Amino acid sequence: MPRLLTSREVERKLRGLKGWQHRGGFITKTFVFDHFMEGISFLNKVARIAEKQEHHPDIKVRYTAITLSIQTHSEGGVTAWDVGLAKAIDRVKT
Repeated sequence: MPRLLTSREVERKLRGLKGWQHRGGFITKTFVFDHFMEGISFLNKVARIAEKQEHHPDIKVRYTAITLSIQTHSEGGVTAWDVGLAKAIDRVKT
């Protein structure tokens, strides 16, 4: 099992990830798109990454805003695995 990161470790790892925040045992980011279908296309790419990594974010869709929240559920908080998923997701968007 991956090791739970301390709050300080999470904050340090997030410094290189634009827009990700540490909140309530999760790392979260909201992606905003010009059109609804752009967000859905992005979600399809995220889904493929999540399936490949066997690690799935919590997803909230609000019209053109997609909020992803990631934690290692079995550990009840953030691990290096979550930061790795966030990095892979950012490569899709940018």
